[in-house]
Amino acid sequence: MRNIIERYDPKKIAIGTLGSHSALNIFKGAKEEGFRTVCVCKENDAIVYRKFGLVDEMILVRDFSELMEERIQEKLRQLNVILIPHGSFTAFLSTDDLISRLRVPMFGNRELLRLEADRKKQADWLRKAGLKLPCTLKSPEDIDRLIIAKLPGARGGRGYFLAASPESFHKKFNDMVRRGLLKEEDKEKIHLQEYLLGVNVYPSYFSSIIDNEVEILGIDRRYESAVDAIGRISASEQLEIGANPTYTIVGNIPVVVRESLLPEMIRMGERVHETAKKLAPPGIIGPFCLETVITDDLQIHTFEISARIVAGTNVGIGTSPYAYLKYGENMYMGRRIALEIRKAIELGRLSGVLT
Repeated sequence: MRNIIERYDPKKIAIGTLGSHSALNIFKGAKEEGFRTVCVCKENDAIVYRKFGLVDEMILVRDFSELMEERIQEKLRQLNVILIPHGSFTAFLSTDDLISRLRVPMFGNRELLRLEADRKKQADWLRKAGLKLPCTLKSPEDIDRLIIAKLPGARGGRGYFLAASPESFHKKFNDMVRRGLLKEEDKEKIHLQEYLLGVNVYPSYFSSIIDNEVEILGIDRRYESAVDAIGRISASEQLEIGANPTYTIVGNIPVVVRESLLPEMIRMGERVHETAKKLAPPGIIGPFCLETVITDDLQIHTFEISARIVAGTNVGIGTSPYAYLKYGENMYMGRRIALEIRKAIELGRLSGVLT
């Protein structure tokens, strides 16, 4: 990879990603920092990137797995593309392929994508950083409290459900299979995590290798179907229809937390990065997000980490209050990524932010 990076013309660097998830965020930031943009996109989705005029070069594919083909990768290398990973990379491509077969420079630390995809390794990382985590259960037969059942990877909440007993788990799992949200073989991969009663908030950070600083750039919460709609149905009707809502994400909502919570949130981001330095040097490069729940005693519990840009940062395009406090107008995650790459080019340190 170092040889590939050295063959790139630093004056012709382009920013590229898959046409999905947070691509508009990434492309807008890249354009504002003066970079050309390249989108690997499905034909049905190309209308989005044409409509907003943010893509200089479109590479159309039938499926995102074509990114692993040499013809696509060679085209990206010819265009001096630096890829920015987002949730669709980990949702539609295997982590092993991203680490060993994707021979195009990527902004960020690929090894941390492996930790993100493995819930046990992810939890070990967070615990070593001193964060509070909900407990996990090994088997559906161990369920003795309210839990949320999840699958590994970036699935956007699809097929997640709550259960409070082994019987409830099996009934709801079978219902999810019947509805086509899960497959029978998913039962072996399911992750059972204690469901804490509180408010879910998602602080997004940027770890700068160039400035040696972890910044907090935005906070959001998710708008999820059908769980956010269930409150519009009375309890008696919920019981009558046997409602079994899931958590498929349909959008994100910006959040400004009470200021007394910020010191701990900032420390959490810094501790997670310091731990990452030991687990996978040089640690986190660029964006990451802690997925947290804040209970009524104002304790912050972290249930997941995303070691790349998350879709929740899209709410901050041009207007994120936390980015504004540090940078003034018009700073957001997509532009912060491009700014880091531009600084690295100017300082001759581009290889230090790519893997």
